[in-house]
Amino acid sequence: MRVVVLALTLALVAGHSQNFAPDFAAGKTYVYKYEALLLGGLPEEGLARAGLKVSSKVLISAAAQNIYMLKLVETEFCEYSGIWPKDPLIPATKLTSALAAQLMTPIKFEYANGVVGKMFAPEGIPVMVLNIYRGILNVLQLNIKKTQNVYELQEAGAQGVCKTLYAITENEKAERIFLTKTRDLNHCQERIMKDMGLAYTQSCVKCQQNLRGATAYNYILKPVASGILILEAAVNELIQFSPFTEMNGAAQMQTKQSLIFLEIQKAPIVPIQADYLHRGSLKYEFSTELLQTPIQLIKINNAQAQIAEILNNLILHNVEKVHEDAPLKFLELVQLLRAVRFEDLEMLWSQYRNKPAYRQWILNAIPVIGTPAALRFIREKFLAEDLTVAEAAQALIASIHMVTADTEAIRQVEALAVNNKIVENPVLREVVLLGFGTMISKYCVEKAVCPAELIKPIQDLLTEAVARDETKEIILLLKVLGNAGHPTSLKPITKILPIHGTAAASLPMRVHADAIMALRNIAKKEPRTIQELALQLYMDKALHPELRMLACIVLFETKPPMGLVTTLANIVKTEENLQVASFTYSHMKSLTRSTAAIHASVAAACNVAVKILSPRLDRLSLRFSKAIHMDIYNSPLMLGAAASTFYMNDVATILPKSIVAKTSAYFAGAAADVLEFGVRTEGLQEALLKNPALIDNADRITKMKRVIKALSEWRSLPNSSPLASIYVKFFGQEIAFANIDKALIDQAIVLATGPSIQAFGRHTIKALLSGASFHIAKPLLATEMRRILPTAAGLPMELSLYTAAVAAAAVQVKATTTPPLPENFHFTHLLKTDIEFETEIKPSIAVNTFAVMGVNTAILQAALLSRVKLNSIVPAKIAARLDINEGHFKIEALPVSRPEHIAAMHVETFAVARNIEDLPAARITPIIPAKVLEPISREILTSKIASVAASWSKSSEILDQDVVADKPVIKPKVAYFEKKYCAKAYAIGQKGCVKIATENAAFIRDVVLYKLAGRHSVAFSWKPIEGEVIERLEMEIQVGPKAAEKLIKQINLSEEEIIEGRPILMKLKKILAPGLKNGTISSSSSSSSRSRSSSSSSSSSSRVSSRTIDAAAPARLRSSSSSSSSSKRSSSSRSVSRSSWSSSASSLASLFSSSSSSSRSSAHISKQVIYHHKFEKNHKKALTSQLTSAAVSKSRSSASSFEAIYRKNKFLSNEVAPTFAIIFRAVRADHKMQGYELSAYLDKPTARLQIILAALAADNNWKFCADGVLLSKHKVIAKIAWGAACKQYDTMITAETGLLGPKPAARLRVAWNELPSALKRYAKMAYDYIPASILAGLIQGKDENSVKQLSFTVVATSEKTLDFIWKTPTRTVYKMALHLPIALPLEEITGLTPFDDLADKVHYLFAKANAAECSLKRDILTTFNNRRYKNEMPLSCYQVLAQDCTEELKFMVLLKKDHIEQNHINVKIADIDIDLYPKNTDVIVKVNGREIPISNLPYQHPTAKIQIRPKDEGISIYAPSYGLHEVYFDKNSWKVKIVDWMRGQTSGLCGKADGEVRQEYRTPNGRLTKNAVSYAHSWVLPAESCRDTTECSMKHESVQLQKQISLYGQESSCYSVEPVLRCLPGCFPVKTTSVTVGFHCLSADSSLNRPESLSSIYDNSVDLRETAEAHLACTCTAQCS
Repeated sequence: MRVVVLALTLALVAGHSQNFAPDFAAGKTYVYKYEALLLGGLPEEGLARAGLKVSSKVLISAAAQNIYMLKLVETEFCEYSGIWPKDPLIPATKLTSALAAQLMTPIKFEYANGVVGKMFAPEGIPVMVLNIYRGILNVLQLNIKKTQNVYELQEAGAQGVCKTLYAITENEKAERIFLTKTRDLNHCQERIMKDMGLAYTQSCVKCQQNLRGATAYNYILKPVASGILILEAAVNELIQFSPFTEMNGAAQMQTKQSLIFLEIQKAPIVPIQADYLHRGSLKYEFSTELLQTPIQLIKINNAQAQIAEILNNLILHNVEKVHEDAPLKFLELVQLLRAVRFEDLEMLWSQYRNKPAYRQWILNAIPVIGTPAALRFIREKFLAEDLTVAEAAQALIASIHMVTADTEAIRQVEALAVNNKIVENPVLREVVLLGFGTMISKYCVEKAVCPAELIKPIQDLLTEAVARDETKEIILLLKVLGNAGHPTSLKPITKILPIHGTAAASLPMRVHADAIMALRNIAKKEPRTIQELALQLYMDKALHPELRMLACIVLFETKPPMGLVTTLANIVKTEENLQVASFTYSHMKSLTRSTAAIHASVAAACNVAVKILSPRLDRLSLRFSKAIHMDIYNSPLMLGAAASTFYMNDVATILPKSIVAKTSAYFAGAAADVLEFGVRTEGLQEALLKNPALIDNADRITKMKRVIKALSEWRSLPNSSPLASIYVKFFGQEIAFANIDKALIDQAIVLATGPSIQAFGRHTIKALLSGASFHIAKPLLATEMRRILPTAAGLPMELSLYTAAVAAAAVQVKATTTPPLPENFHFTHLLKTDIEFETEIKPSIAVNTFAVMGVNTAILQAALLSRVKLNSIVPAKIAARLDINEGHFKIEALPVSRPEHIAAMHVETFAVARNIEDLPAARITPIIPAKVLEPISREILTSKIASVAASWSKSSEILDQDVVADKPVIKPKVAYFEKKYCAKAYAIGQKGCVKIATENAAFIRDVVLYKLAGRHSVAFSWKPIEGEVIERLEMEIQVGPKAAEKLIKQINLSEEEIIEGRPILMKLKKILAPGLKNGTISSSSSSSSRSRSSSSSSSSSSRVSSRTIDAAAPARLRSSSSSSSSSKRSSSSRSVSRSSWSSSASSLASLFSSSSSSSRSSAHISKQVIYHHKFEKNHKKALTSQLTSAAVSKSRSSASSFEAIYRKNKFLSNEVAPTFAIIFRAVRADHKMQGYELSAYLDKPTARLQIILAALAADNNWKFCADGVLLSKHKVIAKIAWGAACKQYDTMITAETGLLGPKPAARLRVAWNELPSALKRYAKMAYDYIPASILAGLIQGKDENSVKQLSFTVVATSEKTLDFIWKTPTRTVYKMALHLPIALPLEEITGLTPFDDLADKVHYLFAKANAAECSLKRDILTTFNNRRYKNEMPLSCYQVLAQDCTEELKFMVLLKKDHIEQNHINVKIADIDIDLYPKNTDVIVKVNGREIPISNLPYQHPTAKIQIRPKDEGISIYAPSYGLHEVYFDKNSWKVKIVDWMRGQTSGLCGKADGEVRQEYRTPNGRLTKNAVSYAHSWVLPAESCRDTTECSMKHESVQLQKQISLYGQESSCYSVEPVLRCLPGCFPVKTTSVTVGFHCLSADSSLNRPESLSSIYDNSVDLRETAEAHLACTCTAQCS
C-alpha cells in the first residue's frame, strides 16, 4: 500500500513539474520587435516635450549552455521636440547610419533561470550601445517563484538592486501566464546614480523626496516544453522631479518599452571575428556623459583649432562690453578642454602664455575642467615657474573645488603638498593642505567606507607636530582633518582634546578650540560618536568655558535627539558658569523658532528643553555669550535661508573672545552651509588699551611676589599673548585662515612703509598722469550640479543646474596736475597741486543659468531646458578736480552712450532634441506654443503723478502699458502679462523704465512650476528725456573764503537774482568790501525793513511756541504714596500695580492717575500722577550765576535770545561770507539754471550756524533753511523751515541739559506751527508698524500735552541706568530703568578728566565706560560682579583687595583695618607704593613712604601714566593703562575700578570681574568655597612671626574638627581643606567669629592621620561642611616666637 501511495505522489509531482524560467531553445533564433520611447516635459498635453525613440528587431539565440547571443537589426533612431502629442517623431537618419555598424554587432550574455548575468562584447563596442542592450536585457530579467503568486524581493536591474513586487495570474484555457512586476526606484539596496557638484550639500532625510520613480512591467507568457516563452512585454516607467513639493507641480521623464514576439528563425546568430571580452553585467555603466554638459552638443573634429577659435571669439567680443553669449562660449571652451589630453593643454599653454589676454582666459578655464589633468597642469606650471604665486593660489583653490575627486586627483594634491616650492611658501602650503582635506571629503561622500590610507599622511604629520610642540603646524593639520571629515581622524583629534588623562591638556587653548571645531564634518558621518564626545567635553566643568561652548555648537550640528537635548537642559539647570548657561539657553531658544524642515526634530526637542530651564537666563546682558539662529523657510517651495551667529566670551568684556557667523541655504530638499567666517580676538583688547611700555621693574615684581607668596597655595593665570585669528569656510570647507600676532603686524607695517610700496605708488601716479587704459575680464562657472541616473531603456537621464558668468570692465584713466609734478616728487606735493582726473569705465556682466532635465549623452540629447540670461552694462564717464590748497572739489558726470537696456533678464523654457551627426537639424521648441495666444493689441495707458515740492519727485511720471484684448473675443489660453513703468527725473533730465513681460503655463495649473515655465523678461532702461538736453551733471564744493564766489543764486528776503549764470560778484563785493555800500543804501534799507516785518511775525509765533514748550516741560515724577528703600521698579510689564519705587534706585516714581489704556496695550495703570520735579535748566542756572556781568545780562538766555539774534539778521549772508558752498547742477544746452545750491554761514560772535538749500531755477522759490545757535554749552536751539521762501513749514528744535530732581537729564523738544500732512501720515504709519512686543516694556498713558510739540527727556538715574520720558500731543510714554552695557561719564560731563593730553582723556573715558567697580560701604563689600557680602576683617592684617593675577603683576591693591578700625589702602603699581589712610579729618597720601601734602596734588608719575588727585572728600589714583582705572579712598568708603580688558584677570576680595556670580568665592588656590567669611579670610596676608612690622599676628592653618565623626561606618578625624585664620603661637584671640568651611575626613587609625602627613590637605576633596572658629584680633605675649 505504501508503495502505491508513493508512486501516485511521484506521478502527481511529475505531472505538475513546470519550469517557469524563460527559455530560448538551442538551434532557434527568436525574433522580437522592440521599441523604446523616452519623453520628458510637463505631464499635460498641448505643451512641448523632448524625447527619443529607438526601434529595432531583436534576435536572440542560444550559443552555449546558459550563454546566449543578442543582435539588433533594422535599428532606427527618431527624435522628438514638439507639442505633444500632435507633432510627429522625426527620424535621425544620420545618427542611425553612424551607429549601424556598432548596433548590428551581436553580443553575448549569461542567462539562467530568468536572471541575466555577465555581458560579453568586442572591445570596439561603445559603452552607450552596451547600455542600450542592457535596456533590452532588463526586460528579460524575471525571478519567477513557483510557490507564490504575489511576492516582493530586491531584484537586480539596469538601475540597481531595487524593491520589486511580482503578481502572477494564469489562464489555463488560453495557455497564457500574465505577470506584472513593479519596481520602486526610491527603495533600492543599491541605486545606480551619479551626483556631481553635490558633495557639499546635506540631504534632508525627513523632507519630501523631490525625485520619485517607479517602473511597471507587464508580461504575457506562454508555457512551452522547456519553460516559458515571452510573447509580449510592455514597460512603463515614470520618473518625476520638482524642486518644490508635489503640490506645486513636477516635470517628468517617461520611458515606454515594448518587446513583441514575431517569429522563430532557424538560422543562428553568428558572432563576429573578434574577442568577446567581459563588459560588465546588467547594471548600467557610466561613460562619456560624465564629461558632457547637457547644455550644448559639440562635434570635436580638431580640438586645438576649435579651442583657438573660441578663445579668439571670447577675447574679440568681450572688450568694450561682455557679449550676451559669452557665458555659453565659456562653457563651450570648458567642454572642449575636458575632451583634450594633457599634452594638448601643454601645447595650448606654450602657444598663448605670453599673451596676457589669452593667458587669463586659459588660467580661468583650466581649473573648471574638473579632471586630474587640470591639477597636474597647475602643479607642473608652478614648479616650472610659469605661474606667479597669486595665479597659482587662485587656480589651486578653484581647481580643488571643481575637480572630480578620485584617487588620481588625491595623489596629485598629496604630491603637491610635499613639494619643496610649496612647503617654502606658507600661503600656498596652506591652500594645498586644506585642499587635500577637501578632496578626501568629496571622494568619501559617495563611499560607504572610505579608505583610511588616504588621510593617514596628515594624521602622521599631526602626531609629529604634537611631539615637536609646533602650535602653528598643529592648528593647520587640525583644519585639514576637519575639512576631510574622515571618521578615522577621530582618534588623533581626541588625543589633542583636553579630555581627562590626555597629555594634550598643556597645549594652547586655541589648539583645543580648533580640535573641537574639526569634529563638525566628522559628525556628518558619525553623529552618534561625536554626540558622545561633545557631551563629554560639555560636561567637563574644568574646561575653559569657550571650549564647552564650542562643544555645544558641535553637539547641535549633529541634530541631537530629544533625550540628549533634555540631558543638556538638565546640565544647564545646575550650571555654575553663566557664560556657558547663557550660550546654551540662547542656542536652544533660537532653535525653537526654526521653521526649516531639516531642523524640525531639534526644534521640537528644544521647545521642551527651554521649558525645563529658568527664563532668567534670557535676561542676561549682551556681555554674556549668545547663540542666535534665524531662518526663513517656505515648505511648499522647499526653499529657505538661515543665518547663525555664535558670540562667545569667557569674561564679561565688551569685545568677545570669539565670533562665528554662518549662512545656510535650503533648496529642493537639500541644505548647504554656504559661507562661514570666524574671528578670534584673544588678547586684542588688552594689547590695544594697556600701557605699551609697561615698566618691567624687577623690584616691583619681587615685592608683589613676596606679598602673594604668603597666600595659601597661590596660583596665577597664564599670560595671554596678543592674538587675533580669522578663518573663512565655503560650503563647509575651510579655504583660508590667518593667525595675526605682533610679528605679523610688524611685518605688514614694514612692508607698507617700505621703499617698494612707495615706489609702486609713485609708479602708479606717473602711469595715471600719462594716461592708462586697461581691460579686465573674469569668467566663472559658479554652479555645476548634476545628477545622472539610468532609465529603464538604458539611456541616461540627467538633472542639472549650471550657472556661468563673465564680468568685464574697460577702464580709461587720465590725470593732469597744475603745476606739473617734478620727476622725483614726494607724496606731499600732491597736497599743493590742482589735480584733474578723468575716467571712463564700462563695467558689464553676463550671467547664464541653465536647468536641464532629459537624456544627455555624447552623441545625442533630448531634454527640457530652462535658460535664464542676465545682461547688464552701466557705463560712466566721470571728471573730477581737486585742489586741496584752495579747498575746491568738483566732480562731473559727463554724457556717455548707453545701450537700449542697461540691465535685462530673459527666462525661457523649451524642449530640445539634437544629435552629433546632424547638429544643424537640432530642433528647439518653446514649451508653450505660439499658436495658443490669441491676437493681442497693446493699448498704452498713461497716468501722471501730481507735482510735489522737490523737482525730483515733482517731475516724476508713471507710464503703465497694459496689454489688453483688441476686442472682447475668446480669453487667451496662456497667462500673458506685459507692463511698462517709467519715471522721469527732470532735475537731471533722465527717464528710467522697467518693462516686464511674462507668458507662462499657469492657465493649466496655477502653481509655481507652471508659472515659471514659459517666457519671462524684465528690462531696465535709463535714457535722457526727449526734449530735455542735459550736457552734464556737476557737484562742486568750495571751502573757505572763496565759497561766496561759487554761489549762483542770490538769496534775499523777498527777491532772488541770477546774473546770467555767473557768480554773484556784486554780492561778494558787498560782503568783502563794506565801504562800497553807499550806492545801495535805499535798496538795503527797504530790504531791512521787509526783514524786520517778516522777522516780527515769525518771531511772535516762535515766542508762543517757546512759552508752550516751557509750560509743558517734563517733570520729575514721584508716587503719591511714600516709597520704601526695598521697593522694586517694574520695567518689564505694561501694567503698574500699587507698588512704590525707591528713590535711591530711581528718582522717577509712579506715573499715572486713573485707569487708562493705550490703543496698543490693554494694560490699566492706577495711581495719581504728581509732577514733583520740574526740569531745571543748566543754561538758566549758568546765566543766573553770571548776572553780575552787564555784558552777560544782555546776552541770550532762552529761546527769546535766539529770536533776538534771528530778528537782528534773518540771513547771515548779509553780514558773513559762507564757510562752504555746495552746488548740485544740471548743465543744460539752453543755459537754464537747474539744480540746487547749499551754503553754510558761521557767525562766531553769536555761535550761530545757518544752512540754506535753494533751488537754482529762476521760477522755483523753494528753499530749505536750517538755523542753529549754541546759546551755551548747556543749550542749543535750531529752527528748520522749508517751502516757498522757507515760509511754508517750520519747526523749532531745542536741546538742553539740566536736572530732574537730583539727577542729570537731557531734553529734546520739537515744536511746530505747520507740518506737511504727508509727514504726519507717515509718522502714524510708522507707529502702527511698531511691534507690540517692543511696546511691552513701556508705561503708557493718555495725557493732555502741548498740541504742537514733542518732547523727549533722558534721565541718568545712575552711571548705568537711564529713564526715558516721551511726550506727544496726546500721550506720555515712560521707559524705566533701562540698563546700559557701559558706564556714562557723568562726573566728566561737569568736570575734567584726570589727564590733560587728548589721547589720555579719550583713553580714560573709554576705560571708565566699561570699568568694573568694587566698593565698601558700612562693612558691606560689593564685588566687581556686583555681589554683596559682609567683610569681617581681621585687625592689622592686610587683605588682597584686587590684583593682577597674571604673570605680569601690573598692580596690587591691599586693604587693612588698624587697631582703631580705620581702613588703610596700599597700592603697588609700576615702581611705586602708594599708601592711603585717614588721619583726623584728612586723607594722607604717601608715595614710597614719603607723604605728599594735599596742596601738592595732583601728583603725576614722572614716567608712567599714573595720577593721584583729590576727588570729592577723598583721594583717587588713576592708572587705566596699567589695568587699574581708579582707586578712590575717603574716611568712610573706598572704590576700586579696573578697566574692561582686565576682567577675568583679577583676584582678591573683589573677585575676578568675569560676570560669574555663581563662582564668586574663589580662594587663592582656585577652590570654590561657599562661605563669604572663609573666602575673605583666605585673602588675608598672614604674618611670619608676631614681631612682623605689619603688626599682624595671624596665620592660615587647617584645623581639626573638635568632634569625632562616623563617616561611611568608620570613626574619622576631619581636617579643614579651606584655611582658617588663627593667632600665631604665643598669641591668643581677643575677637573671634564663626566660619563654615569644608572638611576632609580620614579614618582615625589611618597612617595619613598624622600632622606630618597633612601638608597637602588643601588639595583634598570636601566630605562635609561644619562651623569652625576664626580669629579676628590677637594679643601676643612677650615670649611669642
